[in-house]
Amino acid sequence: MEESVEKLETQLTLWSLKIDNLAAKHQKAGTPARFDAVMHVDELKALLAIAQSALLEFKAAAAGTSRRARLKAAMKRAWNDLDAALANPMP
Repeated sequence: MEESVEKLETQLTLWSLKIDNLAAKHQKAGTPARFDAVMHVDELKALLAIAQSALLEFKAAAAGTSRRARLKAAMKRAWNDLDAALANPMP
């Protein structure tokens, strides 16, 4: 299980970098960012924070408990929400 958690952490790091790059692209000097672009980046950052929090809670829960099973489901939902938001082009 530790191997999967490490893969999830790595993927979250990659997604964080992708979001940072997207935000930087919209913050080019002399070019005001469109409101919807800023909102999209903010939504991605919020979804990333939720996914990171869910992963931390999952890691902290004792293995084999019903709490960990619930947290795993919540983590998967957060993961899928972030993955879908990143896959969709900016509005």
